[in-house]
Amino acid sequence: MKLAVFGAGHWGKNLIRNFYELGALDAIVEMDEERRQQFVEKYEGVTGYAQPDTVLQDDEYQAIVVATPAETHYQLAKAALLAGKDVYVEKPLALQVEDAQDLVRLAKENDRILMVGHLLLYHPAVVKMHEMIQHGDLGRIYQVYSNRLNLGKVRQEENSLWSFAPHDISVILWLLDNMPERVTCQGGMYLQPRIHDVTLTTMEFPGNQMAHIHVSWLHPFKEQRLVVVGSKQMLVFEDTAPDHKLKLYDRGIDWAEGEPVPRNNDWVAVDYPNTEPLKAECQHFLDCVRDHKQPLTDGQNGLDVLRVLDAAQRSLESQTTEQLQSLQHPGVHRTAVVDEAVQIGDGTKIWHFSHILGHTEIGEGCTLGQNVMVGPNVRIGNHVKVQNNVSIYEGVEIEDYVFCGPSMVFTNIVNPRSKYPQRGSDYYIKTRVKTGASIGANATIVCGTTLGKFCFIGAGAVVTKDVPDFALVVGNPGKIIGWMCECGTRLHFDNEKATCDRCGREYRQEEEHEVTQLKQD
Repeated sequence: MKLAVFGAGHWGKNLIRNFYELGALDAIVEMDEERRQQFVEKYEGVTGYAQPDTVLQDDEYQAIVVATPAETHYQLAKAALLAGKDVYVEKPLALQVEDAQDLVRLAKENDRILMVGHLLLYHPAVVKMHEMIQHGDLGRIYQVYSNRLNLGKVRQEENSLWSFAPHDISVILWLLDNMPERVTCQGGMYLQPRIHDVTLTTMEFPGNQMAHIHVSWLHPFKEQRLVVVGSKQMLVFEDTAPDHKLKLYDRGIDWAEGEPVPRNNDWVAVDYPNTEPLKAECQHFLDCVRDHKQPLTDGQNGLDVLRVLDAAQRSLESQTTEQLQSLQHPGVHRTAVVDEAVQIGDGTKIWHFSHILGHTEIGEGCTLGQNVMVGPNVRIGNHVKVQNNVSIYEGVEIEDYVFCGPSMVFTNIVNPRSKYPQRGSDYYIKTRVKTGASIGANATIVCGTTLGKFCFIGAGAVVTKDVPDFALVVGNPGKIIGWMCECGTRLHFDNEKATCDRCGREYRQEEEHEVTQLKQD
């Protein structure tokens, strides 16, 4: 393969060195002419380019490493993926969650490797911690604490959260093998307006697990410490310690005759291989490109970290706790809530303040508007549009290409009483909406009915009985007043036959309440 590194700045120079030592570096793309020439002279056989287009258009280059400023990551990575390249992007993957989602999608659609530079997941001490947790040496994990503190380097383009916390978030998500449900972040601005010098982030995970991340560039000394508290033992990784960086503490709380008794035994040093994390990370990328296998820190990993960062930033600004349930699917707006055991198809979008209850299936290419509630135990087909303020309760089944207008209503119980609640599938009366049906704004569909294919329910209608295919229903109670083409145009019959004025489809009226499409698509 041929590999090029984009960017020879603060971190790019380290990637250039490692890929060169691994025998993989062919080109450097760097706009600064003086810096570019220095690297070309230093690394024999490496070609320098001022712009990325030459490399992107060259089919011989298979792998691209993006180490430019963070605000350029998305555009360069997108261009590389569209050019058919495998891509390594230094953290963060992007600055916006939507952009990171787009990169993950492009990598999947183009069958390309997308890897993010979350360096600590390749640190041998962190790898050892992960092994010990997976092996059960610590028991059940209670909490994780991380401190990343120093005096400087003070950034002017980003706060301490975005500068330091991505490393710790990536590690914590890996060690706990989960995403948090809630994120709270607080901080202080002392040196510059609108830039937080100190932040404290709390992440709450399922199963009563918690993690805390304290980052600051306004601290009297350098500290990089990661503490994992388990029910059996505790692990401490202190990267700034001169020796014994990883320690296992046989400490905790035991119970004796119903009383908590501290166990305060000594610690032992934990050995791990002495390998350079960055070289291991670079080699991993080369292996993934060669074998076309999924990286440990793939695009989804980068997206997960960015989602947590985004939630922490929003919490920092609003001083509220941010919920993360809606992050289960890239098309879900951050204010929506998606419960567990929900399946959402590709390309589906769920907008503001909606709630999808458990064991619900939503197909591909659907759009659910604002303040929509679905479930539990509801199935929605593909390419369904549900407008604002609609509730789809258990007992309702919706097939493909159905349109539900604003504020229309489904019911699922015939004789509801608040004093005598009827809950559960044994009480709910089934309603079925067949393919292509349209339901107008403020219409009500009484449970136990079936809406036929491509029928059309007018605005405000109240449907109390089954509706045949292609029927046009209006009024209260709803009555058939005509027939609609599949494309949504009203039909006019002559001698029991009709041809759509818009699309040319032909229909025959078999009986008073039955219309058949003569030629199916």
